[in-house]
Amino acid sequence: MSVALQQKEALIERLLKSVAGTFDIFTIYIGDQLGFYRVLAEGWLTSTELATQTNTIERYVREWLEQQTVTGILEVDDENAPAKTRRYHLSAGHVEALLDRDSLDYLTPLTYMLVGVTRPLSSLLNAYRNGGGVPYREYGTMFREGQAAINRSMFLQQLGTEWLPAMPDVHARLQAEPPARIADIGCGGGWSSIGIAQAYPKVQVDGYDIDAPSVELAQQNVQTAGLSDRVTIHHHDVSNPILTQQYDLVTAFECIHDLGNPVGALQTMRRLVKNNGAVLIADERVGDRFTASGNDIEWMMYGWSVLHCLPVGMADDGEYHCGGTGTVMRTDTLRRYAQAAGFRDIEILPVDNFFFRFYRLYPK
Repeated sequence: MSVALQQKEALIERLLKSVAGTFDIFTIYIGDQLGFYRVLAEGWLTSTELATQTNTIERYVREWLEQQTVTGILEVDDENAPAKTRRYHLSAGHVEALLDRDSLDYLTPLTYMLVGVTRPLSSLLNAYRNGGGVPYREYGTMFREGQAAINRSMFLQQLGTEWLPAMPDVHARLQAEPPARIADIGCGGGWSSIGIAQAYPKVQVDGYDIDAPSVELAQQNVQTAGLSDRVTIHHHDVSNPILTQQYDLVTAFECIHDLGNPVGALQTMRRLVKNNGAVLIADERVGDRFTASGNDIEWMMYGWSVLHCLPVGMADDGEYHCGGTGTVMRTDTLRRYAQAAGFRDIEILPVDNFFFRFYRLYPK
């Protein structure tokens, strides 16, 4: 068999598997939206019983149940039984990934993000042809809520136990008197701000985001968490010079690569931090250079970059517009931005995380 034929057959096999995987994403989204998984985790049900309990149409439910069983997500008690009498159940090993929002393995929010990322495809094609970008707001509610939810468990469980303790002086300051003040730049749904406040009961946190619906979502989450007295969410452009409060710690979690003016944001962070304070950036854990045989992380990150992060950054043409950073922001790129913003250097912190790399920035 020739090399070209081998390549063709390998690509065909890959594309067919990708199609099946894409259907998994959208059918999992349907199952979560309609509450199917939560009901099926509690016991065995027929299509009629599930439709009744979720106020949905049996014929649609039956097709969804069969698809989910064929793809291996659900179990069926007797595949030879008549269609309407078969009983289905959510496999025990799948409950955590699909339903447990407090688990680090909870992945259902990714399906919301992927549904949302398809929303502005026509705008994306127009940007490819004519320039410009796609504003974040065009990705809609599903993407926004999915993005907030996918990092929630990490923020609530690891910020105070692994990430911030990697800077021992900062960890100590956040527990000391007088209460430390923290600025959380690009806070999105607010879970990073909430996670910091929960981990360090003395601190005051100001979360900042430019996306108004994200700010509203974050404010709701803060109120629900009972932290309105210590966490305040602000609707501000992070590069706006109006921000003058001084902070002991300034953070930016997974947002610098999305900005059209990353240097402007870093300049703001430099201005906001006290002379003896600290700046922490968490961004994607990609390789130090481009290679044709990238790993699974880069495969995923380039996908997000093409469809979302790069066009969002290109829509925000700031003063230091860099032509768009994209999701794959390598260490040298961040170092260049940081130095242009007035930082002396960056340090990669010793934090073991599959998706994120953590940087401490040092002012000149």
